[in-house]
Amino acid sequence: MCMKKLLFLLLITSAIISHKPASAQAKHTFALGDTQFLLDGKPFQMISGEMHYPRVPREAWRARMKMAKAMGLNTIGTYVFWNLHEPEKGKFDFTGGNDVAEFVKIAQQEGLWVILRPSPYVCAEWEFGGYPYWLQNEKGLIVRSKEAQYLAEYKKYILAVGKQLAPLQINHGGNILMVQIENEYGSYSDDKEYLKINEQMFREAGFDGLLYTCDPAPDLVKGHLPGMLPAVNGLDNPKKVKQLINANHGGKGPYYIAEWYPAWFDWWGTKHHTVPSEQYSGHLDSVLAAGISINMYMFHGGTTRGFMNGANYNDKNPYEPQISSYDYDAPLDEAGNATPKFMAFRNVIEKHLPPGVKLPPVPAAKSSMAISNIKLSQSATILKGLPTPKTSLRPLTFEELNQAYGFVLYRTTLTVNRSAFLKLTDLRDYAVIMVNGKTVGTLHRRLTQDSIALKLPAGKVQLDILVENLGRINFGKYLLQNKKGITNKVTFGGHEVLNWKMYSLPFKNISTFDFADYHINTTSPQVKKGTFTLDKVADTYLDMRKWGKGMIWINGHNLGRYWSIGPQQTLYVPAEWLKKGANNITVLELLKPEMTTISAIDKPILNMLQ
Repeated sequence: MCMKKLLFLLLITSAIISHKPASAQAKHTFALGDTQFLLDGKPFQMISGEMHYPRVPREAWRARMKMAKAMGLNTIGTYVFWNLHEPEKGKFDFTGGNDVAEFVKIAQQEGLWVILRPSPYVCAEWEFGGYPYWLQNEKGLIVRSKEAQYLAEYKKYILAVGKQLAPLQINHGGNILMVQIENEYGSYSDDKEYLKINEQMFREAGFDGLLYTCDPAPDLVKGHLPGMLPAVNGLDNPKKVKQLINANHGGKGPYYIAEWYPAWFDWWGTKHHTVPSEQYSGHLDSVLAAGISINMYMFHGGTTRGFMNGANYNDKNPYEPQISSYDYDAPLDEAGNATPKFMAFRNVIEKHLPPGVKLPPVPAAKSSMAISNIKLSQSATILKGLPTPKTSLRPLTFEELNQAYGFVLYRTTLTVNRSAFLKLTDLRDYAVIMVNGKTVGTLHRRLTQDSIALKLPAGKVQLDILVENLGRINFGKYLLQNKKGITNKVTFGGHEVLNWKMYSLPFKNISTFDFADYHINTTSPQVKKGTFTLDKVADTYLDMRKWGKGMIWINGHNLGRYWSIGPQQTLYVPAEWLKKGANNITVLELLKPEMTTISAIDKPILNMLQ
């Protein structure tokens, strides 16, 4: 063997061991072997972690990927979210925090491969499972089906995604190893023809590399498209993983656990979920020892900001909207710091590295700080300075108002001088009831509440109902029943209430309210704002334990929802979104408008029910 050839082989071997994608100009091969994946013809074991670009500030993407490398990961998995990229029909957005191509490119620069999951449905504890709200306005459209309108809109979306990401596949010099079609489809249905249409669309969009499906073990047979690699979710017994994939893939591998759950997510009103690392370290060890590739869901959850949280609902359980924190008890916490679970998994992964290969040191934890007595010196009631309303005999849904998220204020006038029950049939999801501008109560879909006793004064009475979309269902058959607002009718004393004005309050622009430089003495929901000055920036956590329910913006960034019922009592403020000098804060408070100060602490509170 000549010296040049020897050096060349050593360089290739080194690249494979370090799991580093080469430059964008160099093309690699990635293929299915009988038992393992083959990278440039050599066995390759994916040690992957899920991390979603919209749940992490764009400014922090690179830092989080360095943490992934430090734990021993060689791959990052991410969904692509249709409702982010096509928020309104025909209007695509791949800029800023939605720049998924840049996310993939940064991963390549940091020596990480990517598993891409651009299916139109993602679940992911995400609003409507990733579907854009406007699909519900297409009469007769049925998601996850062969219905023509759905397929037409889906095709436009996947073609747009392909323009962004198909050039970044490994066979084109990029770092995307594989692309997943659909997502746990076997848990929803078993139409192989529909799955084949998915494959055809992906190919037409330019995804000409390896495609695969993923399903929970009990549903894998229903969700697998024959001829394509089947990956399994939620199973980590090496023997059972191999048996299941062999049985559905011509008696061979490779073997891929597409979602491994060493943790779980939270929803409002239920305790914070934690899983000790010692319950899972042994499973990770046995999977890696068996040569099985794995993607942990989640490696880093981050935060579901704005109005993007989903909800669970089925015939046995009530409506369960998910919290803003997507900490997930993951190895990397919400702020991107290593946890004991991170260190435990790193120790396991280190055991399975090739001889002589060392992991990079774990970056130091980010600094955090407390901020005392942030004063909110300006107030505005949501009942003044309202936009032009739409009128209707009966209440209109969010969708009928062409409104995706946020709030709708429903207003009418009553002239009945008596006490009776006000009933909102099929409320979705949370209502603040006001009589003549004063709050008299709330109704929760979460608690299956739809009625409230009212005593109305004589004369004309202004009835206001502020309805919040708390997140569309993201899993199961109720995907098809996801409209928001007052979706049926309103009755008072058994008689239907008619003649409504509806004011759309999507809270995209929080500067439109008529603010006053004092506290407004009213019980109705208010928007408050103020400024605070910093001489340094660091992560911090707004302490909302004394507040009621609402949302917060810092320097224009929507941090998500807070709700005193818990378990989440703080809102994470990334250092990347703060600045030295003056910082702006805006708070929408629904229940305790008398509050005028906020403090921030240096640690999150994610486990307190009130």
